[in-house]
Amino acid sequence: MKAAGDARVQTVTIPGQRGGFDVLVEVGSDVLKPPSPTMVGQIDAGVPSVLSHIYSYNSGKSCYCHFTMWKPARALRVRLDDREWLETLVDSGKTPQRVVLRARIVLGAAAGHSNNGLAKELGISRPTLLRWRQRYVEAGVAGLLKDAPRPGRRKRIRPEKVEAIVNATLHTTPRDATQWSVRSLAQAQRVSPATVHRIWQAANLQPHRTKTFKLSRDPHFVRKLRDVVGLYMNPPAKALVLSVDEKSQIQALDRTQPILPLRPGLPARQTHDYTRHGTTTLFAALNVLEGHVIETCQSRHTHTEFLAFLDKIDRQISRRRDIHLILDNYSTHKHPTVTAWMVEHPRFHFHFTPTGASWLNLVERFFAEITRKRIRRGTFRSVPALIAAIRAYVREHNKRPRPFIWTATAAPILRRIKHCKQALETGH
Repeated sequence: MKAAGDARVQTVTIPGQRGGFDVLVEVGSDVLKPPSPTMVGQIDAGVPSVLSHIYSYNSGKSCYCHFTMWKPARALRVRLDDREWLETLVDSGKTPQRVVLRARIVLGAAAGHSNNGLAKELGISRPTLLRWRQRYVEAGVAGLLKDAPRPGRRKRIRPEKVEAIVNATLHTTPRDATQWSVRSLAQAQRVSPATVHRIWQAANLQPHRTKTFKLSRDPHFVRKLRDVVGLYMNPPAKALVLSVDEKSQIQALDRTQPILPLRPGLPARQTHDYTRHGTTTLFAALNVLEGHVIETCQSRHTHTEFLAFLDKIDRQISRRRDIHLILDNYSTHKHPTVTAWMVEHPRFHFHFTPTGASWLNLVERFFAEITRKRIRRGTFRSVPALIAAIRAYVREHNKRPRPFIWTATAAPILRRIKHCKQALETGH
C-alpha cells in the first residue's frame, strides 16, 4: 500500500491479484492503517465496491474514502507473425533497450498478465504500460520501434512577428545595404539572429543570393523557338542537325607561380594573378544526334573565319545529306558573303535562335564542358599550347561521343516565359 498527499487528504494505492484501486481518504488522524484482509479479499475476487464512509483505523474516528476499481485487463490479441517479431527483438542483443521493454509489455499483455502485476514486474508505471498497449493496437510492431512525434516547445514568436519579418525581408532593405543579413534584420526586428534564420528557412528566403536572367524581346520568339526545339525533338529524315557557334577570346593564361598540387585535406592551389599570352577563338559544330564535334581554332572570328569553318563542315560531311545549322544572331552569321555562300550550297539550311536566347543553342553545353574540364584550371604558356589542349580534348571526346539530350518541348518553355513577363510587369 502506497500513500501520497498531506495529513488530511491521502491517495492510497492498494494492489490485488486481479487488479487494484486508488483510495482518496480524508482522515481525522495522521496515521493510516492498511486495509483489512476482508477488503483485500473482496478486491481480489473482483467485487466492485464503492465505499463512501468507513470508520477510521485509529481511535474510532471516521474517515471518508473513494475507491476507483481497475477493471481486469483482457489478454492483448497479437498476431503470430507479430509475436515472432517481438520475440526476435527481445532475444536480439542489438535491439535498443527501450524497444525491448515495449516488446515485453506487449508479450506480457498477450500472455494475460494483469496490467498492475506486469507493470510491477517490469518496473514501470501503469500509465506507461497502457500507453504502449494502445500504441501496438493502433500501429502494430512498427509503432513500438520509434517514439511518436512530440509537439515540442511552445512557440514564443507570435505569428504577427513572423509575418513582419517575412514582409521586411521581401519588401524593404536596410539603409546601408542592398539586402538584409541575419544579424541586421534581427537587430531591426528585436529578435535573435537564430530566430530570423529559422524563419528564413521555413519561408525559403535567401536574400543573400541573386541569379541572372535574360528575357528575349525578339518579336518572332515563338516561331524561332518552335523551329529550333522541333529540330531537337523531331529532326528531319536523312538530314544532319548541327548546333554551331564560336567561343571567342579564350585566353592562354600562365600562372605567375607554380601550382601547388592536391594533398590530403588540401585542394590544389594556384595564384590569382597570371600572365596573358594571347587568345584564340574556337569554332565548334555539335552533331545533335550523335554528340560528335567538328572544331577549328582561329585567331579572329569574322565572316572570313566563319566561311572557312563552313567549308570544313562541307568537306567532312557526305554531300548526299542536307545539313541544318542552328545558329545565334551574331552578325558574322548573317554577313552578305555568308548569304551568298548559302546560295551556292543549297544543302545548308540556317535556323536562328531568338535574339538574346543563346541558351537554345545546344553547343553552348559543350562549351561549358570544355571550359570546366580543360580550360579554366589549365596553364598555357602560349596560344599554340592552348590550341593543342583544345584539340586534344575534342579528339578524346569524339572517341566516345555522348549527345546532349534535349527534353523540353516548346509548351513548358512558353509557360515559363509568360510567368517571367508577368513577374516583370507586377514586380514580384
